[in-house]
Amino acid sequence: MRTGIRWLLRVMGLLFALAAGGTFIPRPLIAPVEASSAAAMHRVLLLSGPIHTDIAIPLDEETRAAFSFLAGTDFPLGHPNAEWLIVGWGGRSFYLETPSWAELKPLPVLRALTVDRSVLHVDLAGHITEPQPAVAAFDLSGDQLARLRKFISDSFVREAGVVVPIPDAGYGEIDRFFEAKGYFNALLGCNTWTAAALRSAGLRTGLWNPLPQSLRLSLGVYN
Repeated sequence: MRTGIRWLLRVMGLLFALAAGGTFIPRPLIAPVEASSAAAMHRVLLLSGPIHTDIAIPLDEETRAAFSFLAGTDFPLGHPNAEWLIVGWGGRSFYLETPSWAELKPLPVLRALTVDRSVLHVDLAGHITEPQPAVAAFDLSGDQLARLRKFISDSFVREAGVVVPIPDAGYGEIDRFFEAKGYFNALLGCNTWTAAALRSAGLRTGLWNPLPQSLRLSLGVYN
């Protein structure tokens, strides 16, 4: 009995150390040097839930041009009231089969804890109020925002150069799901993808951020 308790405490201690190190060890270790510019900055938002994060980028003309490949998939990229393009990456089974906590099922949870194929969830939003606890904002230069758009665009699976929508998949009338590159698991999941996307734009995150709370904290410390 005592041996089991000791092992449990060791495992818990290891997980705590990994979580702490993943949050407070910066990635990259040395802050990237961005060329100074007097050009206008662009607001980018990190949207956080209890276990998941999304990225919201301003839906300006350049963003519409960069994601014009979505217009041919029945996604309403030109919606007149849209101000933000919202993108998240995650496990296929959990993402598609769990639109709300009330619909949680054992099999998607099992796949999320092991290995699952990945998908991208794409949505639109109008005005997003700031500040609020679930929203963190960052200002990026035009070059940084372009790198972020490219990272997101490159995460889509393409067949013969065309992205692959998942038929009849979505939470509402506007949002859509698409096949994505990579495989999902609990250690390298949606929040580590979000962190990698933000690093592509020159922001610093923790070394390993599997949870929204860890990612938000590390972003606040290093940016």
